Amino acid sequence: MAPNIEGTCDPKFKRVRDAFAANFEGGKEVGASVAVTIDGKPVIDLWAGHTDRERTRPWTRDTIVNVYSTTKGLTAICAHRLVDQHKLDFDAPVAKYWPEFAAAGKAESPVRWLMSHRVGLPAIRKPLRDTALFDWNMMTSALAEQEPWWTPGTRHGYHALTFGFLVGEVVKRISGKSLGTFFRDELAIPLGLDAHIGLDAKHDSRTAAMIAAPPPPPGQPNLMELIARDPESVTAKTFNNPPLGIRPGLVNSREWRASELPAANGHTNARALAKLYGALARGGELDGYRVLSPESIARCAAEQSYGADAVLMLPTRFGMGFMLSQPGESFGPNLHSFGHPGAGGSLGFADPDAKVGFGYPMNQMQTGLLVDARVKAMLAPLYEAI
Repeated sequence: MAPNIEGTCDPKFKRVRDAFAANFEGGKEVGASVAVTIDGKPVIDLWAGHTDRERTRPWTRDTIVNVYSTTKGLTAICAHRLVDQHKLDFDAPVAKYWPEFAAAGKAESPVRWLMSHRVGLPAIRKPLRDTALFDWNMMTSALAEQEPWWTPGTRHGYHALTFGFLVGEVVKRISGKSLGTFFRDELAIPLGLDAHIGLDAKHDSRTAAMIAAPPPPPGQPNLMELIARDPESVTAKTFNNPPLGIRPGLVNSREWRASELPAANGHTNARALAKLYGALARGGELDGYRVLSPESIARCAAEQSYGADAVLMLPTRFGMGFMLSQPGESFGPNLHSFGHPGAGGSLGFADPDAKVGFGYPMNQMQTGLLVDARVKAMLAPLYEAI
């Protein structure tokens, strides 16, 4: 059955709307939203579907949803703001701001290695109880005391959950605010973004429930197989220590939503992602508010890591806190795009060459690890129309 697509779409981008609808018609979506700004002006703001697996509650204009690692982009912007405020130097040792981090041979590791997944702390070796993820001090203390999995700076590997604690603790040490509070005060409130890192219970009624992905098809990378093959590997520890897999429905729990997990539990919608990234795509300023300087925006897209990923076991490419385009996994055709996908399919990115801000969250997870096929289906007609 054809979905009821709501919202607005400039007629120029009708084929993007058609592609969004086709994702539903093909059975790939339950609920989702997509938004695009060009030079800060909204040109697409669409939503459709349902917020629950049973399809009893419609997805509305104000529905928000967990976006997993798309949150990393929001966290990275916070760090870049501190650079613009002359409070943080990416080339300074992490230990300058977080003295305990100097333990176990990490005294000289610069902040840029936290931002680019090169510091060698994608996982914690010692076994953690399943509730440790929600204990900020426990997680940051464990990371500070741990010896890296590899010599920092020599390779990179996706810091799937630890990125948020590492960057978030630096932001906290400098600003005196938790990452979620800093994001709220510096970005969400001034720009009017419906985006949260640490979600108040009052928003639960309009928050979509995440729906687990089906098993990956044969031939597609399967993280669960890698984890099962070697439970002590860096890949297994990255995704299963704390042992989150034994807690079904965790992502839809009040405990998950309330916590501040700056790598994984942002809750937002397409409109907010497109607006924030749209500000960066047009030089860093929107509605009279300076988000980042042009110099910081250039740093966002400057390649820091590229090649074999020590955790994901596939090629990845990162800038300063952001994922960058690579062959077959691009954020559109332009060279300087940067952003971040999230597990299951969500994505936010900025394209300064075309002045495009893009946002797409959804609740039906799929199995692709980087840029989701549903997104690719919409980006092709978007850029053809531009």
